[in-house]
Amino acid sequence: MIAMQLDHVTLRTADIEGTRQFLEDLLGLTVGYRPDFGFAGYWLYNGDGPVVHLIPGGGRAVGREAEVIDHIGFRLEGYEAFRNRLDGDGIAYSTMDLAELGERRLFVRTPGGILLELVFRDAKKTS
Repeated sequence: MIAMQLDHVTLRTADIEGTRQFLEDLLGLTVGYRPDFGFAGYWLYNGDGPVVHLIPGGGRAVGREAEVIDHIGFRLEGYEAFRNRLDGDGIAYSTMDLAELGERRLFVRTPGGILLELVFRDAKKTS
């Protein structure tokens, strides 16, 4: 087994400003240092490291037969408070509870339609 962890995800979006603002508001990510690549974009940080890179994209639909990333999952804490915030902000979501894993999930979409899976683990069930 190789020692590994996910470094970041890059989202290509037609609505780069709307997606940036959405991720800042939803997940508390902040815009941080990004090298000058010669094209627009943002690196969004959680603490000291960039976890989401945003770059401009065409925003066209991709068929289900194409090889694409289906969704991005973020592990968070505070399920009830987070769900209440989504309700208060009028952000549409769906839920999935996986009792056997001690997890609850909220699914939301960015302004451009990228699916985010927000995973909350019950501290009592960690194995």
